[in-house]
Amino acid sequence: MTNPASSSTPKSTEDRIFDVIVVGGGHAGCEAALAASRLGADTLLLTLSLDTLAAMSCNPAIGGLAKGQLVRELDAMGGQMGLTIDRTGIQFRMLNTNKGPAVQSPRAQADKHLYHVEMRRVLEETDGLTLAEGACEEFIIENGSIRGVVLAGGQVCRGRTVIITTGTFLRGLMHTGSKTKAGGRAGEATFSGISTSLQRLGFELLRLKTGTPPRLFQDSIDFGRCQEQLGDADPVPFSYRTVGKFCPEQTPCYITYTNPDTHSVIRENLDRSPLYTGQISGAGPRYCPSIEDKVVKFAERDRHQIFLEPESLSSDWIYVNGISTSLPQDVQDAFVHSIPGLEKARFARYGYAVEYDFLPPHQIYPHLETKRISGLFLAGQINGTSGYEEAAVQGFMAGINAVLKVRDESPFVLDRSEAYIGVLMDDLVNSCPREPYRMFTSRAEFRLLLRHDNADRRLMKYGRNFGLISAECYAGLQEKEVHIEKTLAFLSEKFSAEGRSLLRVLRRPEMNFASLSEHYPELLSVSRYPEVSQQVEIEAKYQGYIERQQAHVTKFKQMEGVSIPADFDYSMITHMKTEALEVLKRVRPLSLGQASRIAGVTPADISILMMHLLRPSNEKKVSR
Repeated sequence: MTNPASSSTPKSTEDRIFDVIVVGGGHAGCEAALAASRLGADTLLLTLSLDTLAAMSCNPAIGGLAKGQLVRELDAMGGQMGLTIDRTGIQFRMLNTNKGPAVQSPRAQADKHLYHVEMRRVLEETDGLTLAEGACEEFIIENGSIRGVVLAGGQVCRGRTVIITTGTFLRGLMHTGSKTKAGGRAGEATFSGISTSLQRLGFELLRLKTGTPPRLFQDSIDFGRCQEQLGDADPVPFSYRTVGKFCPEQTPCYITYTNPDTHSVIRENLDRSPLYTGQISGAGPRYCPSIEDKVVKFAERDRHQIFLEPESLSSDWIYVNGISTSLPQDVQDAFVHSIPGLEKARFARYGYAVEYDFLPPHQIYPHLETKRISGLFLAGQINGTSGYEEAAVQGFMAGINAVLKVRDESPFVLDRSEAYIGVLMDDLVNSCPREPYRMFTSRAEFRLLLRHDNADRRLMKYGRNFGLISAECYAGLQEKEVHIEKTLAFLSEKFSAEGRSLLRVLRRPEMNFASLSEHYPELLSVSRYPEVSQQVEIEAKYQGYIERQQAHVTKFKQMEGVSIPADFDYSMITHMKTEALEVLKRVRPLSLGQASRIAGVTPADISILMMHLLRPSNEKKVSR
């Protein structure tokens, strides 16, 4: 039975005990609710407004460097984001095509209005999922376990597990110059009770900051002064489940640049920026800084690139990617009008910064359950991440693990040798970022193995095991694997006139699979299936590097295989520096491998820890 959406919390929810309650309807919340309900759990999604489900608060795009890998991994396991962007994207591009496959990533410009509409449709048509509006204020805790939430009006929603996915709405405060306004997004309210309730429960909360640029009216921009940026002629979909033509007409974006006049206006008004007056205390994103930060920290540069991106085919708003700012409106007028093509631009919305609460993620396990309260999960920006993609994969993993918690089954955790998702989770709980965390290919030491093009080969087995991937889709993957193996075997056994195997011939820098097929008709049938020929070519050309990384993975797995008992007494360890002991006690790693990646723990500390773990009194507790 499909549970219809509701404009208010249904009375029936007060008499029910849900398996999973998801608080927040952003990208993390949507994926969490869908994963849980598709696994058969009776799920409630609570949001401040059903009209903003899966809203794109900032950049109207999905994917990008490393983020594209996250979306493809999510899709390979049965998540929704890839399918939704394929259905609502207006421009698709593969980034870094002039570089190796390890750092190539898909990106799509979204029609932000259609994206919301499509995601809401999917949510409303999902069996076992109830959608409701309401502001969570309190948590119901019994014997150290979550038992539900209390809404602002006093209504009680009971649940066996709860997933918090509140984005930038935890005591959100918006800044434009000296003006401030409570809210997590323009025109919307904020959560205040959740922060207070979490603090009462003993959680540590800190502040982070993010920002968004101005939006301009399309007809006020002189695009003739800008550089046109088109989508790919033969776009690649995000979803392995997308078939046929999926983006019939691509919309161009445009590029322009700031200049010394722009920078001069900004420098002259830094004393009016809340970033530099001390008005904002939260740490901002290092890798996606405001235009004020760019001008100050990169003073030697005389220009910065700006992308002009349409927000929707049904809207005349242009997103000005690259000039996130919280400067006063009159300053925004001045510096925007100094940019080529924007001299007469009219503002649809001014830029602003948002400051909000987050929970430093040493307080959660790698499967996203809090250490302090059993059954309470956190996903998305509440854990200190930035970006729709990072949020979505956390929501998906939290949704699965909440259901496994209800079933009293072991949690599902991907390690960093399997997926970018594993890298993300591992970095959060071990590095405990104090600034918004953004995924990059450089964060993944096994990135040649974790390419966007082989996400299905790495992870679809998990989606199938959970029942989130259909038998038909999985059969297609198995057939693909057979073709890859047969083609690699043929290339190894077939020799050229020079006496070299075709596999060695394919490794030549100037050779590709299509060119090789022209000389060997047996390969023509394979060349028509790029999903097979691409994998064969990559495995041939990068065989040595792949084998080297696989050897490193073997060593990594050995360290991961040495578990640390949950009740391990760190106070008995001698000769380890106090700082390392304190961080080990705080994080409480689950394995020796995890301990080795905690910031502040050195190889010497790991040697001491291993010595204590392997003592006769502990060895029986340690699995290897």
